[in-house]
Amino acid sequence: MTGTTFKYADNVDTDVIIPARYLNTPDARELAVHCMEDIDPSFAKRVRPGDIIVAGRNFGCGSSREHAPISIKACGVSCVIAASFARIFYRNALNIGLPILECPEAASAIAAGDRVSVDLGTGEIADDTTGRRFKAEPFPPFMQELIKAGGLAEYLRRAK
Repeated sequence: MTGTTFKYADNVDTDVIIPARYLNTPDARELAVHCMEDIDPSFAKRVRPGDIIVAGRNFGCGSSREHAPISIKACGVSCVIAASFARIFYRNALNIGLPILECPEAASAIAAGDRVSVDLGTGEIADDTTGRRFKAEPFPPFMQELIKAGGLAEYLRRAK
């Protein structure tokens, strides 16, 4: 996957990813319209399918709402790279099929607007703008299949 990056600092919480005032809808497309609204008001208008979020430590901290990764995925974001993730966000992202990679070096070095390529199978992250390369821990094959399926529910449906 290859996309342009949106860069955020440490401790981006789920209330910033999708503000609580929009949690009254189950529609992922409606959630996407308001994704990152309180930290980056123009994000939803600027993000393009395949783009990548890069962030610092503790991305997705705060409440356990599944709406946060759903809104990110519904915007077309192909992957989130962060120095670290809050545990519940990490699990929720995988459950809905949003690829996430922990790589402190990449999170620190990649700048907003850089073109980045990610290989989930190998964990390789390439900043095509600067030529720098980084290595995250790749997901095991069954997790890659879960992500390709679109999340845990679809993965389990297909396994029957």
